[in-house]
Amino acid sequence: MKKPVLTTVEEAPPSKPSRADLPPTEGFILVVDGHFKTWFASLEAAEEAARKLKAKFQMLKVQTYDAATKNWSAPF
Repeated sequence: MKKPVLTTVEEAPPSKPSRADLPPTEGFILVVDGHFKTWFASLEAAEEAARKLKAKFQMLKVQTYDAATKNWSAPF
């Protein structure tokens, strides 16, 4: 199946450039073995994802990071 061809710049989806060497500035981030992985809008969603990941892979060090206050949670 071929991808549709965009004809104008306005049709292109907005992209949010992110850099791997800079910490996020908003939201809650799932941190796995010291690496930022997934962004969440709420702390509850980030903690739920952390619990599920830790239950599936016990050897990982999983934390959440609050980007606004720059606080780390205790490892799950």
